[in-house]
Amino acid sequence: MTRRTIRIAMNGVTGRMGYRQHLVRSILALREQGGLDLGNGEVLWPEPVLVGRREHALRALAEKHGLTEWSTDLDAVLADDSIDVYFDAQVTSARADALTKAIEAGKHLYTEKPTAADFAGALDLARLAAAKGVKHGVVQDKLFLPGLLKLKRLIDGGFFGEILSIRGEFGYWVFEGDWQEAQRPSWNYRSQDGGGIVVDMFPHWEYVLHELFGRVTSVSAEIATHVPRRWDEQGKPYEATADDAAYGTFHLEGGAIAQINSSWTVRVHRDELVEFQVDGTEGSAVAGLRNCRVQHRSLTPKPVWNPDIPATYSFRDQWQKVPDNADFDNGFKAQWELFLRHVVLDEPYHWDLLAGARGVQLAELGLKSAAEGRRLDVPEVTL
Repeated sequence: MTRRTIRIAMNGVTGRMGYRQHLVRSILALREQGGLDLGNGEVLWPEPVLVGRREHALRALAEKHGLTEWSTDLDAVLADDSIDVYFDAQVTSARADALTKAIEAGKHLYTEKPTAADFAGALDLARLAAAKGVKHGVVQDKLFLPGLLKLKRLIDGGFFGEILSIRGEFGYWVFEGDWQEAQRPSWNYRSQDGGGIVVDMFPHWEYVLHELFGRVTSVSAEIATHVPRRWDEQGKPYEATADDAAYGTFHLEGGAIAQINSSWTVRVHRDELVEFQVDGTEGSAVAGLRNCRVQHRSLTPKPVWNPDIPATYSFRDQWQKVPDNADFDNGFKAQWELFLRHVVLDEPYHWDLLAGARGVQLAELGLKSAAEGRRLDVPEVTL
């Protein structure tokens, strides 16, 4: 087979997500398997160029993984004609400027979300990329989780009949940082730094709902900062100015209603950190990160309300597990493969900057709904 090299500038790989999921579990994993088989006698070989602000951290990463190219000069990297793709996993506040530079430099781009700090900026990016003719993709990793892939299989197979409602629970307790180290960076809890669970999670819920069930047509949300005081990475206390919990109701095209709770101040009493229950006229399912369980109409028990006697059966035991029926790769890597095939083979790909703009729009309207105490329509997004 012929090896074809694609050079990828990877900005933000010193952060947890950029390093673990995108560099190690995706790009380096592709190299470990010998490259991406394009199916035409060619193997695509990704060559990462690490980009960031901390020289010592970049050097350490490069040495650890046997990489030779890294830089703290983004402008110089983007001016390099040999760079094919720009990837961004920086903090949200730095992303839009870097993406704009990459588009202006004619680079194809792949980026984490949110793509910009506000909807207008996110839509501007999508329009600029379209005008410049570069290919672009936005990470929508949850669509590639085994649990949601099984759920999509059920939807495509007509298991549910008419889908009536979706209920989602996401979250876990993030330690305040005083007596135990926090599991998330402190900027997540400062609105002035682009933090907040609505900004972080509503873009996820937008694409999950849009792709599986239908476009979101309206949103109503309540938000809270349940833990107002936290401690940063240096052990210093700070005021948490961003929302750490959000309770959203989403009306969908087609009539289904989704309710999703998102919280960094909840202790987990469920099988997985995120779960979606889907109820339809013919059956129901509960899908998490990896697993999916179902209860068909024909097997639905007939509960009777009687608070005077204890339950003698387990409701959970009345559900059946959906089999894997496939090998599921890392979701981030799977989407990287699709995007790279889009870049080099021009295969179809629709998880783009316009899709990313829809996520930012929903987050923005969710915050506005909470501030104004009313349900808001979500206009359809077009270029």
